Amino acid sequence: MIIFWVVICTVYGMLVLLLLYGFTKVKPFKLSKKMDAIGFTIVIPFKNEAEHLALLLSSLKQLEYPRHLWEVLLVNDNSTDTSEKIVLDFMTEHSTYNIHLLNSIRHTNSPKKDAIGLAITQAHHDWIVTTDGDCIIPSKWLEVLAMFITKYQPKMVVMPVAYSVNNTFLEKFQLLDFLSLMGSTIGGFGIGKPFMCNGANLAYAKEVFNEVEGYKGNTHISSGDDIFLMEKIQEKYPDGVRYLKSVKSIVATVPQPTLKKLLHQRKRWGAKASAYRNPITKLVAVIVLLMNMALPIYTGLVFLEQMSVKWLLLGFAVKMNLDFFMIYTTAGFFNQQQMLRSYYLAVFIYPFFITYTAFSSFFGTYTWKGNTFKK
Repeated sequence: MIIFWVVICTVYGMLVLLLLYGFTKVKPFKLSKKMDAIGFTIVIPFKNEAEHLALLLSSLKQLEYPRHLWEVLLVNDNSTDTSEKIVLDFMTEHSTYNIHLLNSIRHTNSPKKDAIGLAITQAHHDWIVTTDGDCIIPSKWLEVLAMFITKYQPKMVVMPVAYSVNNTFLEKFQLLDFLSLMGSTIGGFGIGKPFMCNGANLAYAKEVFNEVEGYKGNTHISSGDDIFLMEKIQEKYPDGVRYLKSVKSIVATVPQPTLKKLLHQRKRWGAKASAYRNPITKLVAVIVLLMNMALPIYTGLVFLEQMSVKWLLLGFAVKMNLDFFMIYTTAGFFNQQQMLRSYYLAVFIYPFFITYTAFSSFFGTYTWKGNTFKK
């Protein structure tokens, strides 16, 4: 038991240190005056986002990029609230903007992939940029992206996402977890082994999407419109996926409002893990899960007097401090270090949270946007 504990703590520690190193290797993108006239189709699938759409649409008005070079395709996935009316009213009031509303047609187990796939067939520009209905986009979003594409000529660009939180512990807990994910995402790019991305801020060439046949082969999984596509593009273009690390490209989104919705969200994320094709993604997922599972298990062994408490405290100290450095470093980039005061409570809860959601995603069902899914 002690040997396994030492091994998993060591392997986990090495992983976090490697990703921390990778994070520092990805340098912030320096804005350039050189920029090709790149056309973008912004694709926004939504369902029942009446609470958030007004802010998203308002942020679209602030985009500092030539209007003839971008369009917006909002795809309604059978909303039952006033989302559609909000979009239509906005389109009427701002008719000079190239914004269109589409109605999604569901034909697979993944409503979001259906919605994005439909929009891409209607897209007029060479680059697709995806975000979500509960997001707010920065004014320099497309301008910085165009500069980055001009300089590096990538096939896909992964960009940062941040949570906007208030003062509840549930929101701060999600923020800390999300900072860890963002840090790991950037770290993966820094070591030359990208394994994560987020569809709330993602761009790719329409031609490449069609080359890899879009979401073909994974439409039976409800989520994964981002990672599965990235894996397919990586296979065809190993050096074609790049990370745009710039504060001017950060898309803001909101955490889940209740614990129940948070658990269903994480079950949805976890349900796609077994279908990952990238061995690095699977390896990282297994190491993280084993470390978080081991903590409550070995805590129980200490209470049963089957293991010395000093070994538990040693391993926990390794995880707690390394995780803190990862989150602290990432929070510095996102200017959210003031939220770290909740870390020392969250760190005790997280192993139980991740263990529960991981197992639930494999053996249970989850609901999302009014639909119920099984793995």
